[in-house]
Amino acid sequence: MAMPAPDDPEEPDTRIETDTMGDMEVPASAMWGASTQRAVENFQISGERLGRPFIQALGYIKTAAVKANLELWRIDDARAEAIEAAATEVASGQWDDQFVVEVFQTGSGTSTNMNANEVIARRANAIGNDFGRELNIHPNDHVNLGQSSNDVIPTALHLSALIVLQRELLPRLRELHRELSTKAEAFQDLIKIGRTHLMDATPISLGQEFQGYAGLIQMSQTRIQGAMEELKELAIGGTAVGTGVNTRPEFATKVCHHIHQFSGIEVNETENHFMAQSSLDAALAASSAIRGLAVSVIKIANDIRWMGSGPQAGLGELELPAVQPGSSIMPGKVNPVIPEAVIQAAAQAIACDTAVLQAAQGGHFELNTMLPMAAHNLLRSITLMANAADVLSTKCIKRLEATEKGPELVGSSLMLATALVPVVGYEKAAEVAKEAHRTGRALKEVAQELTDLSEEELELLLDPKLMVEPQDKGELPPPPPKRKDPFDPR
Repeated sequence: MAMPAPDDPEEPDTRIETDTMGDMEVPASAMWGASTQRAVENFQISGERLGRPFIQALGYIKTAAVKANLELWRIDDARAEAIEAAATEVASGQWDDQFVVEVFQTGSGTSTNMNANEVIARRANAIGNDFGRELNIHPNDHVNLGQSSNDVIPTALHLSALIVLQRELLPRLRELHRELSTKAEAFQDLIKIGRTHLMDATPISLGQEFQGYAGLIQMSQTRIQGAMEELKELAIGGTAVGTGVNTRPEFATKVCHHIHQFSGIEVNETENHFMAQSSLDAALAASSAIRGLAVSVIKIANDIRWMGSGPQAGLGELELPAVQPGSSIMPGKVNPVIPEAVIQAAAQAIACDTAVLQAAQGGHFELNTMLPMAAHNLLRSITLMANAADVLSTKCIKRLEATEKGPELVGSSLMLATALVPVVGYEKAAEVAKEAHRTGRALKEVAQELTDLSEEELELLLDPKLMVEPQDKGELPPPPPKRKDPFDPR
């Protein structure tokens, strides 16, 4: 169907909406009102908007709030029914394109809260009209009843973070942990050179290295789950400054109950509204946990790409899955693109944490005024790490293969001399290692020449398999007898 001409008098491009500051032209097709339109025109900085999880959280909050107000006899059945239906549609994503206020706006997020109020009010009135009811639902008086942007936006920040953590990040971390643990078991008997300071060290099994990686992910899960406990405390009910003015004492408890019913996320009213609205402590703790995860993932991805370097001139201990050509000029080159992409995503998540840290310093008196930016960056970091964990797990770890390069090199390592220390002493073991390095001879051959140890004893001492865990004394030759101290009178 042809679009109407811009000057068609029957199809105007705009309509007039009114707020406390006067008339405002709003696009005719828009569901928002004057307050949102002012924000659209005032805040044209980045073009970035708060995303689906935050809008979903707002939908849950508005749905829960109207049910609580109905139970408290603060709103009539007809209006409550229409608002609940409209807010449920917002939570489901039906009206995401109507949330048009960008991230960098008023620090309380009032413009985003009013965007939700206006969209829900207009949609609720339309629902009423469909049933022949003139409801006259007002965005402030009815949709925002018992609320303030100052408690709604911090509540939406916590709730949206919990949604993404529970539904996206933690399941993918569990899968990454499973894949790392599977490789740890599969590689347990592959003995290779350990490395400290990027230099040869005593032997370690490839499985033990992956056991360490799995432990990092497990610890990150534990920290994130601890941060989630803090995020479960919601600011709703504090209204403007934490005192709860213009609402009822039971309101917040009821809202939290209904949020749990709608979202499946367990939440409760904060025990300290003044802290909840004036600070970002819980969000900062969650962001810090995500930063820790990012650092761990960078370590894992870096180790894997180093061990997969080569194929001829690198370490070559792992064979990474080939997922795409690595060079536009060098034929046959394959690069560790999955670890590289994951490292970049993790670095961006760390940058988001820095932004949240800056936002957390924006608490002045009874309100933090960097809430939208904090929410945007916290949610972005969680999503980045959820996707990065998924990509690393499914496109790299799952398909990793060990080569024979590690086991082949371990037998010639000079660091096997470490096993001689308990028997011949540090200085003699160092002499053996240096001589083997200088002459290029086998360590066992030099040790047999420079010590009193037999070939059988050296075979046992220099067995790499016995170096990847503590040994019982019975497995080792006895240490040399102690020399008599010339100053000892006995």
